[in-house]
Amino acid sequence: QVQLVESGGGLVQPGGSLRLSCAASGSYFSSSDMGWYRQGPGKEREWVASITRGGTIQYADSVKGRFTISRDNAKNTVYLQMNSLKPEDTAVYYCRLRYYAREYWGQGTQVTVSS
Repeated sequence: QVQLVESGGGLVQPGGSLRLSCAASGSYFSSSDMGWYRQGPGKEREWVASITRGGTIQYADSVKGRFTISRDNAKNTVYLQMNSLKPEDTAVYYCRLRYYAREYWGQGTQVTVSS
């Protein structure tokens, strides 16, 4: 069983930065594809960014150029560096681990961008 624990959320002013972390238990991490998703108030969950086990990275258009996803396989952790934050980035952010047909989600961390 894999457990994912996100951290690093909080309240930030527009234009500010946050770094989210997602720590995974178990031994699947380095062989897994990782992703960040978010769900804003009254919205459906949407994909934000992903990094494959081979290091291929993709971003949603809404965050391209502002967010950076990275992973540290030695620490079983994936990160999301978020810069130039906007009020519309306000959401609960979730990480997802996909290991072949298996999929695991974290509990989420709240990010609020407001002045």
